[in-house]
Amino acid sequence: MSISDLSEQEIIRRSSLQKMKEMGVNPYPAAEFPVNVLALEIKENYNPELNNFQEVVVAGRIMSRRIMGKASFAELQDTSGRIQLYMNRDEICPDEDKSLYNEVFKKLLDIGDIVGIKGFVFITQTGELSIHVREFCVLSKSLRPLPVVKEKDGQLFDAVTDPEMRYRQRYVDLIVNPQVKDTFIKRTKIINTMRQFFNEQGYLEVETPILQSIPGGATARPFITHHNALNIPLYLRVANELYLKRLIVGGFDGVYEFSKDFRNEGMDRTHNPEFTVMEIYVAYKDYIWMMNFAEEMIERVAIALHGTTNVQLGDVEINFKRPFKRVTMYDAIREHTGFDISGKSEDELRDICKQVGIETDPTMGKGKLIDELFGEKCEHHYIQPTFIIDYPVEMSPLTKKHRSVEGLTERFELIVNGKELANAYSELNDPIDQRERFEDQMKLSEKGDDEAMFIDQDFLRALEYGMPPTSGMGIGIDRLTMFMTNNLSIQDVLFFPQMKPEKNADAADPDEKFEELGIPSEWVEVIKKIGLKKVKELKEVKASKFFNDICGFNKKNKLGLINPSMDDVTKWLL
Repeated sequence: MSISDLSEQEIIRRSSLQKMKEMGVNPYPAAEFPVNVLALEIKENYNPELNNFQEVVVAGRIMSRRIMGKASFAELQDTSGRIQLYMNRDEICPDEDKSLYNEVFKKLLDIGDIVGIKGFVFITQTGELSIHVREFCVLSKSLRPLPVVKEKDGQLFDAVTDPEMRYRQRYVDLIVNPQVKDTFIKRTKIINTMRQFFNEQGYLEVETPILQSIPGGATARPFITHHNALNIPLYLRVANELYLKRLIVGGFDGVYEFSKDFRNEGMDRTHNPEFTVMEIYVAYKDYIWMMNFAEEMIERVAIALHGTTNVQLGDVEINFKRPFKRVTMYDAIREHTGFDISGKSEDELRDICKQVGIETDPTMGKGKLIDELFGEKCEHHYIQPTFIIDYPVEMSPLTKKHRSVEGLTERFELIVNGKELANAYSELNDPIDQRERFEDQMKLSEKGDDEAMFIDQDFLRALEYGMPPTSGMGIGIDRLTMFMTNNLSIQDVLFFPQMKPEKNADAADPDEKFEELGIPSEWVEVIKKIGLKKVKELKEVKASKFFNDICGFNKKNKLGLINPSMDDVTKWLL
């Protein structure tokens, strides 16, 4: 990186780094620093009557400093929160050499630097819980300044809210918006609660392939890659369903997997091309049993996170107390469109879509048309947890036909806040019926539906060995986390959501373009160092501020340049 690409703050921090090294201070030591307590533990357990926490070792980032001569205060942030530090020069430097305090702490240390602290806990005269520092050392020098965030009385002002920065630089987001950590801590607790629930039932957690020769288990557009050694195309899985069912064929009574799935489709506030799904399959069960199972599990998750089944999500309160409402898909469409679609042909469905204002295209079969009707006209009405049950055969190529209603399947989707949270079936285990369903999907593919399923011959072979009656369910972990943590965007529950490549800043103008304005060559580098890298940017600055900035930079960095006059600067900017 060229020095001309650095901001003034970055240049100063690199200078401080070099001065530390010259003083014999290692800014990146290798040795273990034996932390024995966290800030939150101190805050929750310190008792002045017990005089506890008299030998504390903490580490974290310096987030603020108040220099007051021989004594100073600072604020340290570790993984659990913040705590005040009290620094006394003569205690930190008991010998004649006071440079660790006078030079390192006061001059070379910056906000964001990571330090190690040894000392004891006390309460200041103003009532502030603090650590009285006996020793400190630099553990990592920060070369980039953190975004400035103002805080008063525990409330943040000017917090970093720019989504572009927060999602692309999650590491910075977590530092300056520490409350963001709570979402991801809860995400882990959701997964652990679900895993504990499954394990209590005796179900086995397994792993299945991510790279698949056939992307089966869902109607979705896959990502395609190539395996060089085998010289074959492979797909990132769109679902892990067919492999988990193979394990049921093999004799396991219950298997589940938390899997990364990939769908080469659109992105919005509730969709990411890479997402986490939990899928579970249990032998000798049906979709009615799975509805009860899902209710119990989700109710347990809500209580584990919040101590109650009532969860705030945006402007509404969601109650996850079971039982959840159950509505058939046909009843939902009838209620919200006024049309009874039972027994309707593809042409009739296409006409109904037209009447209610839904655009269609020739590639859409009956299943897609019904899916559009429900998605556009019904789904958003179901805010409280609701099972939409009994889907048409055309929408459910892997689902067992309904035991009592012709043309339907034993399938449900759990809808919360107008979005699908879970999808479950009484699994189709008739290999002949399954082959016919796959063949119907291939016909859709030939019509141009690029989300239609492939025929998985090995899966059909597995079914021919016999799969017991089984119920399966998939739950989107990202979306469940959104609902349980009051986040309305999937990007807020993913550490690193998918984003477009970051655009590099435009290159700086050559020095000659600045010199054409009458700027001496020795000042061109200074101008670039204060962040003005293009001639056009000079037209947007005030002459007085520009004058103060470059003269101040000259003095602070002891460049020894002869400062221009205000008239000179004004001419440069004309």
